[in-house]
Amino acid sequence: MHRRRRLRACYLFLQTNLYYPCYLMSLQYDVLIVGAGIAGSALAHALSQSSAPQRRIALLERSLAEPDRIVGELLQPAGVAFLDKLGLQGALEGIDAIPVHGYAVVQDGRIVHIPYPDGREGRSFHHGLFVQGLREHAKRAKGVDVIEATVNELVEEEGRVVGVKATRSSCKEREVFRADLTIIADGCFSNFRSAIQGPSARPSSTKSHFCGAILKDARLPMSQHGTVALVRGHGPVLLYQISEHDTRILVDVKGPLPSDLKKHIITEVMPSLPNQLHEPIRAALSADRVRRMPNSFLPPAPQTHKRGAILIGDAWNMRHPLTGGGMTVALSDVYILSQHLDKINDLLDWSQMKDILDKWWWERKGLAATINIMSVALYDVFGGDGECLTVFQDGCFKYFERGGESVRGPVSLLSGIAPSTSLLAYHFFYVALYSIWSLFAHPRRMRAPRANSKSHVNDTPNMTGNGEVHTDEKNSDMHIMQIPSILDYPRLFWLSCRVLWTAIAIFGPLLWTEIRWW
Repeated sequence: MHRRRRLRACYLFLQTNLYYPCYLMSLQYDVLIVGAGIAGSALAHALSQSSAPQRRIALLERSLAEPDRIVGELLQPAGVAFLDKLGLQGALEGIDAIPVHGYAVVQDGRIVHIPYPDGREGRSFHHGLFVQGLREHAKRAKGVDVIEATVNELVEEEGRVVGVKATRSSCKEREVFRADLTIIADGCFSNFRSAIQGPSARPSSTKSHFCGAILKDARLPMSQHGTVALVRGHGPVLLYQISEHDTRILVDVKGPLPSDLKKHIITEVMPSLPNQLHEPIRAALSADRVRRMPNSFLPPAPQTHKRGAILIGDAWNMRHPLTGGGMTVALSDVYILSQHLDKINDLLDWSQMKDILDKWWWERKGLAATINIMSVALYDVFGGDGECLTVFQDGCFKYFERGGESVRGPVSLLSGIAPSTSLLAYHFFYVALYSIWSLFAHPRRMRAPRANSKSHVNDTPNMTGNGEVHTDEKNSDMHIMQIPSILDYPRLFWLSCRVLWTAIAIFGPLLWTEIRWW
């Protein structure tokens, strides 16, 4: 009787899997990772290298085709270092990745060089090729199953996440994938963020969009350097080479987005960029559509609300892409989390997992908080309007022109080499105070109506006693570079107070988002 039952059970199992291979069934794993992007693919590979007993890992991804995105294409030096620590440096090979040695900041025709310290290098590349390289490492990793399937919902039992329901690309029926630990890495548009974080979830904010295109054979101001162009009255423009012939341009556009983005870029933004970029920009805009990506900020929040599941990557924490630090933070998180998970024996023991998550929360703070705060603070300064922020922008550029530690410190923070929020605060407020000092000590551009100017003879600008006079071709005015007189001091003192308050208003709330742990 028992033998007959066992034979019938085997028959039904074989019939179900041979003739109805997509029938709802359960597959058991130790770790289930949803999303095979930067964080998910790197984490699957890292967990497979664990010194603990071999774990079965499922990496689920809606589409394993090469992704096509306009961000996530510049990896800072610290990100390259974490890639090496994870044994994933091979993902940068064979994708025509370009070495990056620093930045060139452009404003009003002036250029300041900001090199990475000590010969450190980043890499820039096509995002999709890099992700495919990481996925290949995950596919080759021992114990990892990379599965093309769309995750539809979380599976919960007694208040604990025990897996997901997903639909494979070749089937219509849902399967249940069960695991001791489910890790959600499904990116900035995560479908499961609110379910996992519950009341501790923090709202994301989007101040602008990056509008991107690819320039062909463009010549940047400095080869193998990212270019940040500060455009007065508009957001910053970011350019970097991503292959031998391709250069990415990202134009920051605040909402509401103009109805004709191409016209906006050509008429409002392009005139402020170096002349050698004008023709490649026109050619790129005429050949292809302008892609858009929201620039979102999402502070991290504690992850103990939903037992059995955690978030990682952009599903959990986002910052402005201006500084190119997102992938560095993701790889750092993968490295730290994988090191701690390596020490835990029972992934079902949530008390142990809570200790791991608490250690991860604080251990990541140095790098993650520095890059998170810096990215939004820099954008608020470079992309802002108004007299105070204009003073801040000019002061920041002059601060970089000083060279030495005024360049080395900020770029070490931006690149992830010096993860220190105290050092970031020092340089941020030093720039604010230097901007204030420049108000009194440096010549400022003053506008003088052409009708009142008597020193302009035969269309030749003359020098005044206080500075240089030159015409503004766009307007019918002249600009005078003039050192403020003592009569200007009361107004400048009031402006200085406002500039300092603006610095506090920018930095303080951002610091609070990282200090807050509840």
